[in-house]
Amino acid sequence: MPIVTFAPNRGVVDVPVGTPLLDVARTLGIPVELPCGGKGTCKKCLVEIEGKVADANAPIGYALLCRAHVADVPVTVRLLSDVTDEQGKFTDALEDLRLVDPALLPTPEQISPIVTTSEITVAAPQMGDGLSDYDRFCNAMTKHCDGGQVCMALREARSLPDVLRPDGETNVDAALSVAYVREDETIRIIDITQAPEQLYGLAIDIGTTTIAVQCVDMGTGHVVASKTDYNGQIRCGMDVISRINYARTPQRRTELQECVLETINGMIGDLTGSLHIDRQRIYNVTIAANTTMVHLLLGINPEYIRLEPYTPALFAVPMFGAADIGLEVHPNAPVYFAPSVGSYVGGDIVSGLLGTGISLAEDQVSMFLDIGTNGELLLGNAEFMIACACSAGPAFEGGDISSGMRASEGAIERVEVDKATGMCELSVIGNATPVGICGSGMISLVASLFETGWIDQAGRLNRDKSCSAIRVDGKMAFYRLTESISINEADIQNLIRAKAAIFSACCTLLANVGLTFDDLHTIYIAGGFGRYLDIDMAVTIGLLPALPAERYVFLGNASLSGAYMALLSSTHRQRLQGIAQQITYVDLSTEPGYMDQYVAALFLPHTDAGLFKRI
Repeated sequence: MPIVTFAPNRGVVDVPVGTPLLDVARTLGIPVELPCGGKGTCKKCLVEIEGKVADANAPIGYALLCRAHVADVPVTVRLLSDVTDEQGKFTDALEDLRLVDPALLPTPEQISPIVTTSEITVAAPQMGDGLSDYDRFCNAMTKHCDGGQVCMALREARSLPDVLRPDGETNVDAALSVAYVREDETIRIIDITQAPEQLYGLAIDIGTTTIAVQCVDMGTGHVVASKTDYNGQIRCGMDVISRINYARTPQRRTELQECVLETINGMIGDLTGSLHIDRQRIYNVTIAANTTMVHLLLGINPEYIRLEPYTPALFAVPMFGAADIGLEVHPNAPVYFAPSVGSYVGGDIVSGLLGTGISLAEDQVSMFLDIGTNGELLLGNAEFMIACACSAGPAFEGGDISSGMRASEGAIERVEVDKATGMCELSVIGNATPVGICGSGMISLVASLFETGWIDQAGRLNRDKSCSAIRVDGKMAFYRLTESISINEADIQNLIRAKAAIFSACCTLLANVGLTFDDLHTIYIAGGFGRYLDIDMAVTIGLLPALPAERYVFLGNASLSGAYMALLSSTHRQRLQGIAQQITYVDLSTEPGYMDQYVAALFLPHTDAGLFKRI
């Protein structure tokens, strides 16, 4: 078998001919990011080759890891870039609950988790009564619960001889603390201990880019710790379509599942470590995620989400145990998933609606926006709700931008362009040396260039005025932010396409019910990106309509807030199910007017100047 060497000193291995070079890198533990999901379009995995590989499209001496296969001769691979984790500018998840209407949050008296804990007394064994430990335990539980059929896992059955005999005494009543789930006539045992202990729950939001976890004291409902981190799947694709494409084989689906579990379990370890608590004390878990993220977490083939007629494997996820999923908490802890309503309108959106009151309002219509790699939108009130999703692309996350990056230290987050000279002033996250530009920075840059006349409505840089920051090379013009960081007109077009996808989706939903933006009472903006969005700049480029500022409400991580509410309240879990059933999913690919709306929005701010009277 041919020998593959990754230089310098990254590993040597012999593999069969035809092995994907990407698989070789993964085997050696070499991190590789594939924002395009392995389609060969982002060029982030370009490597230098000494020898030969099977990649007909690569220039001589180079190859793309995601497209190349091992040939029948030895080869040395030299990485051109080294992936390192970016330390993100994350929100404090503890603050998100402040953005929810306090009237909607459960009080300590209203807490009703999935897992209930009770203290029971199991009678001591009696000679000749014919009852086993299991029989006596079931009798006590049935009496406590006023009937029902007890069932338990082998793990708890193994614990019975010891927990029923404290200190080894064989003929005394046993006082136990029992954690269980009541499901109709079934009493499902989660855990049995000799003394009550403090119990915790987790609310988890699994986003395409980031994952957020809150650890909650189930007695008081207080969030005792929280953490946000990048989803480890990012290296396999920036958006859901890229990850679906990447997940074509069982091995890659397993890789994606392991990536997200590694991220979540690492965060759980950090949280429990900081609190000095045992993971086994976590009995309740709720998860909010989009449809694709749910499939990838569960290791389910997501391929048919993107293929007509766009049918996922499931919308409502059964209540699996934590051990079945791979979550490192109490193995019997039931995991509740917020239900999805469409291939691209998932449980994260349904969960996010819990804190808005949209589904409860009777005399006003509002809109809910979650802006990110994929844009999800909902319009409605208590009488109707319609939702859709659009592929905005990764421009808002810094992807598809030549000098783009995520919102982390060193990212340019705000740009002000001088009208007379065209030169700019920058604000950089962490006040560090700029190394790239993030999504909010791109919006700021394009808005400022447009307001000052240095780009036109089509996003073309001004070639008629002299500016040392603008360089023209053939048909393409470039704008220099620093000596080493520039953006080009193709980058601007990517941002314009992203904002056009969002705005045209809004217009399409409104047209479906015969309303306009002026009819909206409130526009709720959710998501980490939305929380740092500058409304004026977003209006300037045509991402959002020109409405009074007081009509916009920022929710932060609404999906996480909804997961928290569902974690604590059976009422909110029922509301989630009701909201999911009430929503009508609109597939934009079948909407005849959507493309017309989209084309009209491919200008700054829009071809219809009447929509943006403020500009």
